[in-house]
Amino acid sequence: MQKSDDPYERFILLHLQHYGFLSDNSSSVHAGVPIKREWEGSRDSTASDMIHSPSESNDSNFEEEREEPKPCQSFFSLDKVLRTRQLVFDFDGERPIPRLREPLDLFTIPSTSCPFQGVRWPIECEVIRDKIQHIEWDPSEPEPFYQPTGDEQAPMPVGGVRGNTVYRIDPATKSSYFTYSRVGGSRGPIKSATSCANHQEEPTLAFESRFESGNLRKAVQVGQYDYELTLRTDLYTTKHTQWFYFRVRNMRAGVTYRFTIINLMKASSLYSAGMRPLLYSEHAAWLKGEGWQRTGANIRYYRNNTEQDGKVLYSLTWTLEFPFDGDTCYLAHCYPYTYSNLQHYLREIISDPVRAAYCKLRVLCRSLAGNAVYVLTVTAPSSSLAERKAKRAVVVTARVHPGETNSSWMMQGFLEFLLSDLPDARLLREIFIFKIIPMLNPDGVVVGNYRCSLTGRDLNRNYRSLLHDSFPCIWYTRNMVKRLLAEREVVVYCDFHGHSRKNNVFMYGCSDRKDASQCLQERVFPLMMSKNATDKFSFRSCKFKMHKSKEGTGRIVMWRLGIRNSYTMESTFGGSTLGDRKGTHFSTRDLKSMGYCFCDTLLDFCDPDPAKVTKHCLEELGLLLRQEVRRKLGREVDSLEDLCHIDIESSTSGSNSTESDGLPVHLLNATNQGKKKHLRSRKERNRLRQERVQKTQAGKSDASDPYSCQTFNATRQHGNPEDQS
Repeated sequence: MQKSDDPYERFILLHLQHYGFLSDNSSSVHAGVPIKREWEGSRDSTASDMIHSPSESNDSNFEEEREEPKPCQSFFSLDKVLRTRQLVFDFDGERPIPRLREPLDLFTIPSTSCPFQGVRWPIECEVIRDKIQHIEWDPSEPEPFYQPTGDEQAPMPVGGVRGNTVYRIDPATKSSYFTYSRVGGSRGPIKSATSCANHQEEPTLAFESRFESGNLRKAVQVGQYDYELTLRTDLYTTKHTQWFYFRVRNMRAGVTYRFTIINLMKASSLYSAGMRPLLYSEHAAWLKGEGWQRTGANIRYYRNNTEQDGKVLYSLTWTLEFPFDGDTCYLAHCYPYTYSNLQHYLREIISDPVRAAYCKLRVLCRSLAGNAVYVLTVTAPSSSLAERKAKRAVVVTARVHPGETNSSWMMQGFLEFLLSDLPDARLLREIFIFKIIPMLNPDGVVVGNYRCSLTGRDLNRNYRSLLHDSFPCIWYTRNMVKRLLAEREVVVYCDFHGHSRKNNVFMYGCSDRKDASQCLQERVFPLMMSKNATDKFSFRSCKFKMHKSKEGTGRIVMWRLGIRNSYTMESTFGGSTLGDRKGTHFSTRDLKSMGYCFCDTLLDFCDPDPAKVTKHCLEELGLLLRQEVRRKLGREVDSLEDLCHIDIESSTSGSNSTESDGLPVHLLNATNQGKKKHLRSRKERNRLRQERVQKTQAGKSDASDPYSCQTFNATRQHGNPEDQS
């Protein structure tokens, strides 16, 4: 080995040779060859688990790095002397610190040259081949809530006996649990779901829901223009009917149609507070450039006279007029955002070399059906190891509940701001390392579930589960956060959700009543959010109780891991009751704006001036809490410590998913099948085989004996005489 005067060069050469990274030939460097030190292969330790697209992994990025002089640049070319690419180097000043590169992800690398994998469905799901696409559009003015007149009808279910079933699909669960998946769903031709038993002169509407995120199981015509609709429950469950999204064709313009969904399960709904369904017209999109719009009159949400499994059911009814004859229209509970929509948006990001420079995309894991769960790491490149270590982290996730599509629109707004060229966005990338999982439950999104994954369970009640094969999405998310906490502080964790019973946007947090020094600290971030979005975010709707039934949620589990500011941000399916926006629906632009506000609030929250947080926000929070105590309990509270021990919060009024707790349904089924038969040894198998042969031979000899039956009976009673001897 060539000796060097530089002690660091000798250290590296000895280290490489000791671990066998240098062969005898490569360890000797010719004296006449100029020696150069290149460390461009080193990567940020926080980004070592990321996947780079080919556009990032070529020499263009390395050339940009060479513009700044690197320490020890007169060493040797690693490409020529190393027999491995697993060794990378960090620098502490000029001191090189060798480490092993983390292994590459075992899953498909999403890139511009390698397209995203096709969407995988459970094998029993029929999927039409039509490509469903919608334009993104926002109305020029906010759309108002529906104002009830008191004269709205409440039709009771008629059913297929008295009505004409015009659309019906078999329950997608031919088995009671998930078995395996396939790109495009079931094999073979798609069966017709439209009934031909129609002898009316007026044509009936043609329904379809067998596409991504679609949900409609049956449509029954109960009048000339009246239709009774039944939604599909979450796959492998008998619960959770709220999300609907289906296609309608063969309509007439200027005719008032009535739709009534008859198997909803929640006792209350925002439809009772003025929320209206959504309508998308392909003709309007083509001719006017208009997308999803609020629609409907005579809207009523009420209890009907039917039950399912001993539980009462509710109906939603509304009337509407379609804008065009023979149009193709879609009706939905909220603005759809499919798994394919996410893949399309991620493809745009990695195709942009500017954004790809500070946004790395990888596959965190595969879902139960084999769909990729993507994670993005967003941060500005660090110039030194010390700068990397100084960065704190922020974790943001969304869409653990597939029917809460509003959370995906907030997530897209968050990503659009964070990946933009705005000064605040650049500052955020310089200060923080962001770990972002935009869709935690892709399987549920694909099949059109409202709450569960293909396990038949609510993922947001299973963050403590050790069943990583059944709940891979949340198991790997929790594991990622654990590793991140071992490296650096995580300032904020936030999981984006949708809410079906309350208007506005608000947060649920975690309070620590045992630690008075931290009292009110968890309320600072939501208070700042309310100041940045005064007409959309309601601080009064925020809750900080940790109920026992919610112990398995991401919010509480991350808090117990050590993230002090752990939240879910809930957006209504309806709209705002605040300020100038009072009584109007949220559009996709409004939902995305909440992602922008989250970024703004993050900068305010981490402002280097502590007075902004300590002095102003905590004082205001103390005043607000004292007013609330005075209003609810009728007494005064002086000290902050006393405030911490007073419980004045009501329930979070969230969805009750206790019925979706427990083992995944496919494991329950395996348990019910009983134990497998004990495998016998070879000696035992040979003995049993010999006995069977003897019985066969005895049967043949008995067939020619006229007294065989008597002999057989005697043998059964007294045994074989030969054996007795």
